[in-house]
Amino acid sequence: MQPDMLNALQRLSHWPLGLLHPLGAALGWVAYLGSPSYRRRLKAHTDAVGLSRGQRWAAVGHAGKMVGELPLMWGRPREEAFGDRVQWRHPEVVEQALAEGKGLLLLTPHLGCFEVTAQAYAERFGAQQPITALYRPAKQAWLAEVMKDSRNRPGMLTSPATLGGVRQMLRALKTGQTVGLLPDQVPPEGMGAWAPFFGRPAYTMTMAAKLVAQTRCAVVLLRGERLGWLARRAQGCSYIVHASRVAPQTEALLAAGDAAESAAAINRLMEDLIMQAPEQYLWGYNRYKGPRADILTSTPKSEEAA
Repeated sequence: MQPDMLNALQRLSHWPLGLLHPLGAALGWVAYLGSPSYRRRLKAHTDAVGLSRGQRWAAVGHAGKMVGELPLMWGRPREEAFGDRVQWRHPEVVEQALAEGKGLLLLTPHLGCFEVTAQAYAERFGAQQPITALYRPAKQAWLAEVMKDSRNRPGMLTSPATLGGVRQMLRALKTGQTVGLLPDQVPPEGMGAWAPFFGRPAYTMTMAAKLVAQTRCAVVLLRGERLGWLARRAQGCSYIVHASRVAPQTEALLAAGDAAESAAAINRLMEDLIMQAPEQYLWGYNRYKGPRADILTSTPKSEEAA
């Protein structure tokens, strides 16, 4: 199954986004119309933040486009760069954080093309400092291998959400390298704290704050904006990566290590990013579910003291 899937991704990676995005949007609508629970959840989440019906429908299409663009993200050859398909807004934020030499933590929600952010960083800054991106392995072995193989690229390594992965990220930050996290997913039991997210309690990852507390690294937010056809023609690119530095007082709060306060601070950061392009957020994700039991329950004490 794995070679067939990789071959399909590689073939589709040569298709233009003008075909991949409409195909993905159609798949998004098929999923939306075919799942009553998905429709109810997406409507409840978008209503809670005051999105219009048009914005909710746009979110359905963008969720599908996320799937449609995976061949470009995963299937293109490792040596093939994004080039002018990706532009940066405020790359100097990343440059300044790297210049501090104390490690860099990049935080990205499931917003827009979040897959593009780590790869775009690796392409532009990976020769200076590589990035280690945390990911949750798929349950299917063949898909887990596809994800791992496709995401390991020049200047970019992946780290599974295991105790070994946590150690790998700590080592990277302590040597001045870069780590990327998506902190708006429900973490395993014991790896989070309940904190407000758009007005409702959500079990929230505390790993980001632990990494900051143990390494005093810089924290930068990234948002991968997906452009439509007209915007692509006007901007001359397909994606825009927006970078912004977390305020010093927020970095200090995360470094203090209080689980509840840091989780609430992380959620506020994610809310602000999401509302910059709410139609591109994955509102259908079951963000408010309880945590699952997992072997990854805490950072080892030896690592905390390191």
